[in-house]
Amino acid sequence: MEPVEINAGEYYLRQLRADDRIDDTAALVAAFADPEIRRWQGGLLVDDEAAARKYVEFRAWQWESDQRYSWAVCDQLLGTPVGEVALKDVDPHNRSAELVLWTAAEHRGRGIAVHAATAVVGFGFGFVELHRISYRQAVDNVSSQRVAEKAGFTPEGRLRGAQMVQGEHHDLRVWSRLVTDR
Repeated sequence: MEPVEINAGEYYLRQLRADDRIDDTAALVAAFADPEIRRWQGGLLVDDEAAARKYVEFRAWQWESDQRYSWAVCDQLLGTPVGEVALKDVDPHNRSAELVLWTAAEHRGRGIAVHAATAVVGFGFGFVELHRISYRQAVDNVSSQRVAEKAGFTPEGRLRGAQMVQGEHHDLRVWSRLVTDR
């Protein structure tokens, strides 16, 4: 699928870019320097602009192959990324995907993640015609739990020791929304 942009009111969701017109690499390097993002992203490293370019290229390839639809969450006024939101593990047969997201440290606590999650859930149910969108969060990640609650996800259970975080296994809480939950 070709990347789709979403006007989500105060925020604009667009494909991550690293080209002559828009270059998100510096914003990605800065965001991934944050210890909280490094902690919960499972060891994903974006330490320099070369790694950020590869990250952007990989996200573009995932769009093209219909594996993951991801967006830079951009402030409407500045146009700079303040986070990323995605539907990953897109399964057309079961019409399901998993929502994942992060927000840069200096932009947390303003409802950006909930705003972006809600817009992408609407895209998933409406445009992609998904039936189910899941969301997983480390039990210790209270901010991520609040996003799930405020975005209307229903708790389903706990996956014991399912995620490696800084060399230790952590439990994950599983949430979901169905198209019929609206």
